[in-house]
Amino acid sequence: MTDYAKLDAWIDAHFDEQVRFLQELVRVPTDTPPGNNAPHAERTAELLHEFGFEAEKFPVPTQEVHDYGLESITNLIVRRRYGDGGRTVALNAHGDVVPPGEGWTHDPYGGEVVDGKLYGRASAVSKCDFSTFTFAVRALEAVAKPAQGSIELHFTYDEEFGGLLGPGWLLKNKYTRPDLMIAAGFSYEVVTAHNGCLQMEVTVHGKMAHAAVPATGVDALQGAVQILNALYQQNTLYKGVKSNVAGIDHPYLNVGWIEGGTNTNVIPGKVVFKLDRRMIPEEDPAEVEQSIRDVITRAAAEFKAPAGGIGVEIRRILLAHSMKPLPGNQPLVDAIQKHGAEVFDQAIPAMGTPLYTDVRLYGEAGIPGVIYGAGPRTVLESHAKRADERIDLQDLRRATKVIARSLSDLLA
Repeated sequence: MTDYAKLDAWIDAHFDEQVRFLQELVRVPTDTPPGNNAPHAERTAELLHEFGFEAEKFPVPTQEVHDYGLESITNLIVRRRYGDGGRTVALNAHGDVVPPGEGWTHDPYGGEVVDGKLYGRASAVSKCDFSTFTFAVRALEAVAKPAQGSIELHFTYDEEFGGLLGPGWLLKNKYTRPDLMIAAGFSYEVVTAHNGCLQMEVTVHGKMAHAAVPATGVDALQGAVQILNALYQQNTLYKGVKSNVAGIDHPYLNVGWIEGGTNTNVIPGKVVFKLDRRMIPEEDPAEVEQSIRDVITRAAAEFKAPAGGIGVEIRRILLAHSMKPLPGNQPLVDAIQKHGAEVFDQAIPAMGTPLYTDVRLYGEAGIPGVIYGAGPRTVLESHAKRADERIDLQDLRRATKVIARSLSDLLA
């Protein structure tokens, strides 16, 4: 029996325990917003303690969290030291998730297993990889018994808002400095690059008036529609801007939230909307932001009503840079591709993804990393951010084996 086969066998023997661990993680809500995520970190630390893993707790100061728009964040680091020399490899997964929304046919916090799939919010992104990474490390220590290097588990709670109070906060405060890192992802590709993201809030000011005399007001909603049409026109232009990174196509823009008005019989005097602009790795974020601001400003200036024009305020909510491959990531890519091909019986391509993640913050700190974990071939299949999010348990089992084997190679 090879060492790899022994790692696989250990994971198979403990897989029921791994599934129960994931169920416990899913059953503690981490809806963000509102972002009261410290209780999940406490529960995670308790569960890890049962495996003999002591989690260091790093609570982000309350005022800092509140200023950020959330309620509580406690990030966790588990450090496993095996000897002098060798690399420190970090494994990062985030526990915060968007609220479940409507349309579920399974309890979003139930962790219910049906037909080989485990259902629940964050079952696929990315509480599943709390379990993938934890049980890969447990298998490694039980079977391979590394004699050098170290592994760190980074379980953080600020991916949905951009990561600055998750990995960004740990790195900024010098609580960690690994040599390499693997972040939560899906099983059928190893991701080496991803899009950036610009999110902005636009407030359109008009003038309220009685609906019986609309000409006495300035309709902020009509003004917002003119701005929105101008922004959506940009999507047509973006299709002609192509990325050279496999897996990433072109930039795009989406307006995902809008609010305004006071009543149906009142001309709305104020409308607020939020936009999301995905940036391919080749784009300059400063140029993208200025371009969006120019489009909004021009459209607003062109809107005229009998009682006057509209005013606009533009506020940046988030600027997440793209992830670009760092030269030192090749050992990660090689190990995952080698073992992924063997475990899944198919090639595991190295490519980009149109998502954006907090992994970029490790790259910005000069730490080479990749994205790989338990999940299907596409985000759509996982139902991430939709009703009935689920993880195929066979993907979870096999991805855990790939990570355990890869860690064995990286620490050899």
